[in-house]
Amino acid sequence: MQRILGSSQTRRDWLAGSSRGLFGVAMAGLLSKEDRALAFAQEPTSPLSARSGHHAASADRILFIYSTGGVSHVDTWDYKPKLAADHGKKVTASRWLNKPGEFERYLIKPRWNFAQHGQCGTWVSDLFPHLATCVDDLCVLNAMHCDSDGHDKGTLAAHTGSAQFARPSHGAWVSYGLGTVNENLPSFVVLAPNPPYAGAQTWGSDFLPGCHQGTHVIPGDKPLEHLRPLVGTVSQQSLELELLDKFNARSVAASPVDSMLEARMRSFQTAFGMQAQAPEAFDLSSETQATLQRYGLEPGQTMGFGWQCLVARRLAERGVRFIELIDTGSSSSENWDSHGNMQDHERLAKMVDRPICGLLGDLKDRGMLDRTLVVWTTEFGRTPFHQTADHPGREHHNLVFSSWMAGGGIRGGMVHGKSDQYGIEPVQGPVHTHDLHATMLHCVGLDHERLTYRHSGRDYRLTDVAGRVVREILV
Repeated sequence: MQRILGSSQTRRDWLAGSSRGLFGVAMAGLLSKEDRALAFAQEPTSPLSARSGHHAASADRILFIYSTGGVSHVDTWDYKPKLAADHGKKVTASRWLNKPGEFERYLIKPRWNFAQHGQCGTWVSDLFPHLATCVDDLCVLNAMHCDSDGHDKGTLAAHTGSAQFARPSHGAWVSYGLGTVNENLPSFVVLAPNPPYAGAQTWGSDFLPGCHQGTHVIPGDKPLEHLRPLVGTVSQQSLELELLDKFNARSVAASPVDSMLEARMRSFQTAFGMQAQAPEAFDLSSETQATLQRYGLEPGQTMGFGWQCLVARRLAERGVRFIELIDTGSSSSENWDSHGNMQDHERLAKMVDRPICGLLGDLKDRGMLDRTLVVWTTEFGRTPFHQTADHPGREHHNLVFSSWMAGGGIRGGMVHGKSDQYGIEPVQGPVHTHDLHATMLHCVGLDHERLTYRHSGRDYRLTDVAGRVVREILV
């Protein structure tokens, strides 16, 4: 295996960093300067050291917002007046559903009204009254498509580029390619009350070094375990660990190829730094009442999507490279998978509409949006038709769905791509998940074709053997 910057890695490096949780993400040795120099003499560049990309970046970080369950495009961002006009009419659906034989489906109209907003005139449904005020900063992608209409596979593909196999997540690839600008915090953080479909592999590092996997932060009074020292003071902790680190440093000097020990020593350093910086990053007591209201938060609140959004902004300010916010509600079953009743979308939209709008406005007011790429997506859309006339729900639909991007080099106030008159398949400007990933990497200065890692005899990349940068939406 080979890193993009040339320093060698082995299978043992992956094993070394593969432990999970806070201490598996980063912990990197509590050593004196002399001992640290001795311990890292065989590897002068830490895998988390900040590195330049392949080209000039338009963004320094990525905020990836994921609404799990499959958000209906025709009820949110993809305005289809013809679908409303032809409600109840039959269409032959065999070619769209990839099933043998001829069979029919009934067209189902959108449940909410649409209106044009902003100077750009982008159509948005009544589900998102707050986000509708942000459309001049958004690039809506209305011809997204992916390879699977299954939740697990679709979610895996949205995060790793592979619908079939576990692969490193997008955040792990960004961490691997660019490192971190703040070694006291993880380079990749996931803010989620519950994992999405496909579980923790959506933020895993797989065959990449384990230090690049995401750190899962759970909203609540204790978002991360072990942030407080187990001993009384920092000086006591330093004394206790310094002796252990001296023995570790001697072991590294005696066995310079022991990458497992080196990785564990590195992990202690970041863990120690996190005990100093992470509690402050998650403490919202210094935020003004106006800021809290912007995100829909009450003083002292430590739960909800508003908390996730405000903490994401604070982590972005403190140098975290990739931050994912997973919209899964208060339980893993509370998501956008509205088979039975599309009215569920209204309740779910209220949970995220104001906080995301608040996040975009806050970033913009602080001068951060220009260097922050914000991406919102879901695993697929929902069918504009149903086998039962006037059915209140919609089924899975991967042939076309909607996403949006903002900031960080993306042209705002535009819609890219178009689906047909009913929102069944793309007719203009299709964007595959691989294309979305390629564009994300491009914005942070990484070439998706050059960001590779050699594993099991072949080079791998986030976009597999496909993907293109959607240059039409770039500033």
